Amino acid sequence: MTDFEKRKLEMELKDFTSKNFEKPSDCKNAAQIRFYVRELCNKIEEYETRFNYVPAWAYSLLSQYTSVQNRMVHIEFVKTYA
Repeated sequence: MTDFEKRKLEMELKDFTSKNFEKPSDCKNAAQIRFYVRELCNKIEEYETRFNYVPAWAYSLLSQYTSVQNRMVHIEFVKTYA
């Protein structure tokens, strides 16, 4: 895969995430984040299968969503069991 093709795939994925996802810090509840995590995982799997390439920032974005989700789950846990 050429650098041009990689950049094109990165731009397509970037466009998809900017149109369909909110920033992790703007998410309001765990269900919303779970949805974004699932959708992003599906996109990553699609890119791995179809192109054998996934931009590194996609994994970073997934990590950010997971981090926010873990924080929300922890806060809810503390509220419930404190």
